[in-house]
Amino acid sequence: MFSFCSNAGVPCRVKSPIDGLSEYAKVNYKMGCDSIACKNDTFIFGAMDAARNSDATVIFAGIDLSIEAESLDRVDLLLPGYQTQLIQQVATVSKGPVILVILSAGGIDISFAKNNSNIKAIIWAGYPGEEGGRAIADVLFGKFNPGGRLPVTWYEADYVNKLPMTSMPLRPVESLGYPGRTYKFYNGPVVYPFGYGLSYTSFIYTLTSAKRSITVDLSNTIQCRDIAYNDDVFKPDCAAALVDDLTCSEEIEFQMEVENTGEKDGSQVVIVYSKPPSGISSTHIKQVVGFQRVFLNAGDSETVTFKLNACKSLGLVDFTGYALLPAGGHTIVVGDGEVSFPVEVGFKKN
Repeated sequence: MFSFCSNAGVPCRVKSPIDGLSEYAKVNYKMGCDSIACKNDTFIFGAMDAARNSDATVIFAGIDLSIEAESLDRVDLLLPGYQTQLIQQVATVSKGPVILVILSAGGIDISFAKNNSNIKAIIWAGYPGEEGGRAIADVLFGKFNPGGRLPVTWYEADYVNKLPMTSMPLRPVESLGYPGRTYKFYNGPVVYPFGYGLSYTSFIYTLTSAKRSITVDLSNTIQCRDIAYNDDVFKPDCAAALVDDLTCSEEIEFQMEVENTGEKDGSQVVIVYSKPPSGISSTHIKQVVGFQRVFLNAGDSETVTFKLNACKSLGLVDFTGYALLPAGGHTIVVGDGEVSFPVEVGFKKN
């Protein structure tokens, strides 16, 4: 007889959060809601009593496939039912520190928890797999140092009221007052931005070398392409070239030293963005053009090298669907701006 585990469907076994936490400490578990919908607030009082009599409190909240699925759209960005009230009341009476664990696939507006001084940490655990309970416990008790980054933007709740879900453009629709979508086009307030993440250590970046200009040779058969700029902004004589017309062999190369300045070993995801020249209208704010994960022991450093293709990393797509490489001053940004430097792109006619 053979047994096997499937990567979809019912797992062979499940290590729940209670199972995982119980391997580290005695767990005084109380159910705060009777379901994900959490329409009955009477369970909150038992959870509050447990928090009053425990050295630390871990609150698990979130949503499941009854709220979000491929065939099921969410109607808001809030926690269902009385979950928000549960978190706030338990955090108020807890004897020790409070950690909030959010289980969800999409973002949730938990600004109230982010701004609650009684809640000392928030973990987004997604939808954990069969060993998810052990993984969560390992992070909470410091056995594992997390180094994850948010792959999506967590919008504030009123974002859903700013545009209908039938609006498909990623770019803002200024005539209708619709904001943009994703980190590339949305510049409004967020709960947590794309790429956000913390760990139990800290890292610093130092730029050691960088190529800051590129000249692209254009043959006589390649035409300069126009590109829309905002009014009263300088536009180069040869504003852009069609990517399909270019060999696209030019590269931007730069090196950085990444140093773990904390007291714990850990990994850091170094995310690199590019920003287009200022003044170009209706284009992205920034875009991811590269990333590397670096594991460093406490106190150690490592030199990281990036080689970015100019067309892929500095190009944009205009409203007509053409991929263009704009001339002018682009900017390479690492992380949240810890390192940034300009890259000037120019065209030369042969």
